[in-house]
Amino acid sequence: MENFDASLSTYFKALLGPRDTRVKGWFLLDNYIPTFICSVIYLLIVWLGPKYMKNRQPFSCRRILVVYNLGLTLLSLYMFCELVTGVWEGRYNFFCQGTRSAGEADMKIIRVLWWYYFSKLIEFMDTFFFILRKNNHQITVLHVYHHASMLNIWWFVMNWVPCGHSYFGATLNSFIHVLMYSYYGLSSVPSMRPYLWWKKYITQGQLLQFVLTIIQTSCGVIWPCSFPLGWLYFQIGYMISLIAFFTNFYIQTYNKKGASRRKEHLKDHQNGSVAAVNGHTNSFSSLENHVKPRKQRKD
Repeated sequence: MENFDASLSTYFKALLGPRDTRVKGWFLLDNYIPTFICSVIYLLIVWLGPKYMKNRQPFSCRRILVVYNLGLTLLSLYMFCELVTGVWEGRYNFFCQGTRSAGEADMKIIRVLWWYYFSKLIEFMDTFFFILRKNNHQITVLHVYHHASMLNIWWFVMNWVPCGHSYFGATLNSFIHVLMYSYYGLSSVPSMRPYLWWKKYITQGQLLQFVLTIIQTSCGVIWPCSFPLGWLYFQIGYMISLIAFFTNFYIQTYNKKGASRRKEHLKDHQNGSVAAVNGHTNSFSSLENHVKPRKQRKD
């Protein structure tokens, strides 16, 4: 295993350049194997979990969902506030910001972005709650792609470009997650559901965040600084893929032809919430098409 780790590190160095030594020794960052294993386990649970639950009663998970969503709301709020203050203290340049030009402010950004990376591991629980509640139709291609890819992408970000121009997308996403997970948490309480009307606007906010991230990332390409161009090109490509997925999801969920379907699924809740945010409706084929449709729980 040690030889494999060494070979992997050599390959990454040749491909991406030298790693950022400021995160050396940080939890989960020294080698890629733990992140890769977590991702494989996640995909195995996505595949095997619905099979295991097929002939079992679904779990309600209502109380733990309230705690889970509240916790992620607070974590997202913390990350958003810390990123904003760190960017302000470091006088970050919107158009292009290098990774070693703001001193202690860079370290503040790095510490917050580690939590952002780690939060992507925590968010695997979104899918696990779907499985436990037997909401298998919500485990879409978009949902799995987004969750599995983000953890892996941010391992590389944290090891090579853990601050500088990397801050923007994480800041926007943290703000969106404050709105999203607070929505999920409130909708875990049945008496609150009739008053939750803003799910559509959360999805619009997500699409807006991808567009703004592309614009800000493109600035670094047009007016380059010491931030590696390869990372900027990769981020633009990844954002385009998310726009394509989320746009398809939005059209399938909110167009006029889908109006009747939305009414039928009004009580279908992601993590206890209406499943129309973050790619959690069946806008793509479910990964478990063999599961027969069933009447959704009203809890």
